[in-house]
Amino acid sequence: MKAVLVDEKTKQLYIGNAADPEMSEGELLVSVKATALNRADLLQKRGLYPPPQGASPILGLEMSGVVEKVGSKVEAWKAGDRVFALLPGGGYAEKVSIPAGMAMRIPDRFSFEEAAAIPEVFLTAYLNLFVLGGLKPGQTVLIHAGASGVGTAAIQLVKEAVATAIVTAGSEEKRNSCLQLGADAAIDYKAGPFAPRVMEATAGHGVHIIMDFIGASYWEQNIESLAMDGRLIVIGMMGGSTIKELDLGLLLRKRLQIIGTALRSQLPEYKIRLTQQFAAFAMPLFEDGRLKPVIDSVWEWDKADSAHEYMEENKNTGKIILRV
Repeated sequence: MKAVLVDEKTKQLYIGNAADPEMSEGELLVSVKATALNRADLLQKRGLYPPPQGASPILGLEMSGVVEKVGSKVEAWKAGDRVFALLPGGGYAEKVSIPAGMAMRIPDRFSFEEAAAIPEVFLTAYLNLFVLGGLKPGQTVLIHAGASGVGTAAIQLVKEAVATAIVTAGSEEKRNSCLQLGADAAIDYKAGPFAPRVMEATAGHGVHIIMDFIGASYWEQNIESLAMDGRLIVIGMMGGSTIKELDLGLLLRKRLQIIGTALRSQLPEYKIRLTQQFAAFAMPLFEDGRLKPVIDSVWEWDKADSAHEYMEENKNTGKIILRV
């Protein structure tokens, strides 16, 4: 099969030949129609984020496509079904094999490009808001990188939970996009410290949950922004991984929880349970339009290198899609 591969010397992407994926009796072989970019892809091609053991070394954490072949123990799917799924790797390819339990049916109203924009960001947001964050109606969530793929998904899920969403974003265009999606407040993190703005927006109470992709450089302001019993969920480290000074007294006084999370490294059994929980909650909402994938742009897969450069420049609002 053809796949987008990494030149180990230049770290440039090109389309080359790769072995067809092996398929077990409990899996589906899917002909990939679209995949999407994630920042993990940018790290992996530089050798900084290797795939989990046993996963495909090919980039790509999500895909949409058509079932080509069904394992002998699979009863819920048939050849020709349109599916989309989270992957540990392998999405930048013509074919991929997935556990049947991780497949979700593409709503009739969605294109392959729209379906490919869902799995990684919506499952990440769902996991961190509801499973780890315990989001309840009436609570307030601070979402950093609000215009990112995960950010745009999180805004919509927070609103479905009848909760309040505050976001940070670096441009007026991105902040307006977040507000149009349903965010209650959008803060320009380039204009000065965000913590005072968060406290102002919450009448001094702070937020119950923070979804943070930045890490060390936001540590102090995040702690300041949390309400009593708040939860800081660390999803990324774009602003560094090392905190020089840590005052544990602040955690005790406010009874805070600090949670580190990574979806990619979870066991397949966990991902299957999460996928099925998410599908039961979200698929009716996608069907009736209350939830929607947010797509920034669609690129042909032979332009994958240019699409990566575009993401590295932080230009996108929502997902960047590769059409396979």
